[in-house]
Amino acid sequence: MTAVPVDPPLRRALPSLLLVLTVFGPISMDLYLPALPALTRELGATTSVAQLTVTACLIGLAAGQLVAGPLSDRFGRSRVLFIGILGYIATSMLCALSPSVEVLIVARLAQGLAGGAGIVIANAAGRDVFSGGRLIRFYGRLTVVGGFAAIVGPLLGGVLTTFTDWRGLFVSLAAAGVGILIATLAVFRETLPVDQRTTGGFSHTVRDFRALVADRVFLGAVLNQGFLYAALFAYLAGATFVLQDIYGLSPQWYAAAFGLNSAGFMVFGYLAGRSAERWSIGGTLAVGIVVAAVGALALLLAGFTPLPLWAVVAALFTLASGVAMTSPPATTLALQGYPQLAGTASSLLGMARFGFGGVAAPFVGIAGALSILPLGIVTTTTTLLAAASCLLIARARRTADESAPALAPLP
Repeated sequence: MTAVPVDPPLRRALPSLLLVLTVFGPISMDLYLPALPALTRELGATTSVAQLTVTACLIGLAAGQLVAGPLSDRFGRSRVLFIGILGYIATSMLCALSPSVEVLIVARLAQGLAGGAGIVIANAAGRDVFSGGRLIRFYGRLTVVGGFAAIVGPLLGGVLTTFTDWRGLFVSLAAAGVGILIATLAVFRETLPVDQRTTGGFSHTVRDFRALVADRVFLGAVLNQGFLYAALFAYLAGATFVLQDIYGLSPQWYAAAFGLNSAGFMVFGYLAGRSAERWSIGGTLAVGIVVAAVGALALLLAGFTPLPLWAVVAALFTLASGVAMTSPPATTLALQGYPQLAGTASSLLGMARFGFGGVAAPFVGIAGALSILPLGIVTTTTTLLAAASCLLIARARRTADESAPALAPLP
């Protein structure tokens, strides 16, 4: 299937909108992280229970993509996207009005379900309209912006906490959702023609999932991203307590430390996209895993031997930069062979990224707010598992012509 023809004005505006659509899901996850200790005290919750608000959003983002992707393959991108944005606005307001941590956890789950639509539609619509080198470059930009949003969220949240409390942060998310809705109504046009949509019901969707999982290249890329994003989201959930409670940073200085990581994520994510296009998809992926592993091992060392603040910040920077480097090549590996199932394939990739993160995040707080060791253990374990997933990809590449003939040759 070739790329869908798009009118010139839409073609110019669409990439920017798709980049924006990747933002509100990750921003939802971590905008309020600088206020998480204050939220914990106000609602009378323990550290581990408060972190379930992060986990609930991650699980919602994973499940939301798993639902929205196949639906967009069947009914088109625009209808699913509009419903998702409206749901996001409503659930953000529900979070702001939550009277207890239990209600907030449920509201965060619903917010994630709605927010997942934007992420999966951005990936799928990009696959609809781009191909070849342009597709790799698009995924590189998507990685930079989506990952940047996940990292910069606490920075923006830290700034906003000087003007409002955690409830006001969720109101800000609802207002951002309204802005995204207006932009989507003005710019987005359907990218998947009716004659290229899938047919059939739930059983057909299950068959599509089985076909994708049976492809070792696809499965290896998805598992790789799932484990690495588990490390990233464990870091996002745990760093607020490590930097504020252990090292005594204010919310603003904590946000500044995250700002440094934002720059690293952007730069290395961009360079990885260019490297995957011009040098090697597999090589770029391997280098990213090594970089992430170095950061994770440094965090593990900090759990056994007290390290200065600068060393811990450097370890977090290295971990985040390594994850950013893996995303463009892994996304290309997962999606390039399935133009007819872009939404379904994107949903499995997104489910792994956010679902694995949702499982890993609670373990960071298992020893309370004054220990960095769980963060080091979780990030080291998940990066090692990500490396093992790369071995699955390497084996599949040796028999690509027989086991996955639909995939384009890999550089």
